[in-house]
Amino acid sequence: MAEKNIDLKPDNINVEEKSEIEQEILTPWKLIRRKFLKRKPSVVALIILGIIILAVILAPLLTVHDPYELNMTNTNQPPSREHKLGTDELGRDNLSRVLHGGKVALQVGIFAVVIEVILGTLIGGIAGYYGGWVDNILMRITEVFMSFPFLPLVITISAVVGVRISPEQKMYLVMVILGVLSWPGLARIVRGQILSLREQEFVLAAKALGIRNTKIIWRHLIPNTVGYIVVNATIGVASAILQESALSFLGLGVAPPVPTWGNLIQYARDMYNLQHRPWLWIPPGLLIFATVMCINLIGDGLRDAIDPKS
Repeated sequence: MAEKNIDLKPDNINVEEKSEIEQEILTPWKLIRRKFLKRKPSVVALIILGIIILAVILAPLLTVHDPYELNMTNTNQPPSREHKLGTDELGRDNLSRVLHGGKVALQVGIFAVVIEVILGTLIGGIAGYYGGWVDNILMRITEVFMSFPFLPLVITISAVVGVRISPEQKMYLVMVILGVLSWPGLARIVRGQILSLREQEFVLAAKALGIRNTKIIWRHLIPNTVGYIVVNATIGVASAILQESALSFLGLGVAPPVPTWGNLIQYARDMYNLQHRPWLWIPPGLLIFATVMCINLIGDGLRDAIDPKS
């Protein structure tokens, strides 16, 4: 009986086998990107956030007025051709202040998260790898920080220290406070991941080869937790922007004349401005909402794309 000739041409491979072959060829980062791009809300949020960031960065080119320039003959003017979002009580162009205020808000959010990521990754990585008494000490310190009431503590520190420094220095104070008080959650996430990774064969092989512990942590373990760190950092930026806005709204964050979205929505505290001058407080409020919503949607998309169960 003659044997059948088996045609191994790619055209005879069914669709499921083709998709499996393609997935085998793709790197993990390409798979993450492909999964992320399938989430339309996250992609739209990324585009909108990119537009906001671009407008904030290009603020000097998009506006012709200095955000600090006073004009007492042109105060509290409604939106016009010259002033697209009107002017405030000191005659300053509101559009210019809103865009420059976005730069401050994003700077605070990003630098606060950088501090959070450095501290959280360092402490969580050391605690998870060494375990024992090192883990006990670091986790007890972490629990102490987590037990502090966050917002009252931030308000207290900002109120006590902030009166002695300039408005520009207060911006850096807010960054440090938010970053230093936000790391415990990330530290526990990194610790949990490294506790499971340190018993894997590649770690045992690295130890058998005599590789230093610090190199094992930073070259082999931390890179395997990057996905979780990125997701946590993304959501942390949104949280930091909200917290800075809340502090500035209460007068305890970045102080005027430096504009931020938080201190710009302070105009809504005055009933007359709330009812008759919406151009002063609606734009910064909408930008806070849009930025935080976009960052959270991007974080959700990254979380689902990185999660192997998805």
